[in-house]
Amino acid sequence: MLTVDFQRFPLSPGDRVLDMGCGAGRHAFEVYRRGANVVAFDMDREELAEVSRMFGAMDLAGEVPAGASAKTVQGNALGLPFPDDSFDKIIAAEVLEHIPDDMSAMTELLRVLKPGGRLAVTVPSWLPERICWALSEDYHTAPGGHVRIYTRAELEAKLKATGFLVDGHHHAHGLHAPYWWIKCAVGVNNDGNPLAKAYHQVLVWDIMKRPLATRVAERVLNPVIGKSVVVYFTKPGSPGPLGDVPSGDGGKEKTDAAV
Repeated sequence: MLTVDFQRFPLSPGDRVLDMGCGAGRHAFEVYRRGANVVAFDMDREELAEVSRMFGAMDLAGEVPAGASAKTVQGNALGLPFPDDSFDKIIAAEVLEHIPDDMSAMTELLRVLKPGGRLAVTVPSWLPERICWALSEDYHTAPGGHVRIYTRAELEAKLKATGFLVDGHHHAHGLHAPYWWIKCAVGVNNDGNPLAKAYHQVLVWDIMKRPLATRVAERVLNPVIGKSVVVYFTKPGSPGPLGDVPSGDGGKEKTDAAV
């Protein structure tokens, strides 16, 4: 289930792309399928090990265009272990809301992105997230949970203050907000609740089949209760001549680079 819209955030074969806070790797896998050189970055070693295994399986299954590369790197968003101007594109999906010092993380994103490069940031939308917080303390107080609720204006203002230019936005996953409200109401860990189970089955069916009815419903719901807001940014400046910035590292090995 992708949150970033790759029609609004197009990739070219050979682009070097950082998926910062990749989690289980959903966006990194899509970037790899599109022929880019992707670096999946996260603090969680166990998740990165699964992401690395999936990269290998995708390659063996022939899902990856020739020339694409993928690797995992472990580390901290407050000190990204990459040189300045390393990446053509960066994705930071559902991660900044977990970081207390979000401005430092944003500064690092600006540093490692090439001039003229683009950034896609997704965070929980204000209204659906506020309802979740009101319904359940456990939803946001678990270790590693959400430490803030962004308005889009705040997110854009912080990244503009860092040095980015705003380049458009949209909302996503309008069908998913009611599921999380149900989960928060009945208990976020109560997976056996009949209502939560039934709604989850609907979401799985929607993801697998993508019927027209739910596609239309989500387009209507997204601007109102979309679970995520996606904002696109550009780093000012023009890209240098080809070859001025190092290209992808190649390989699919895991690199431990904790900071």
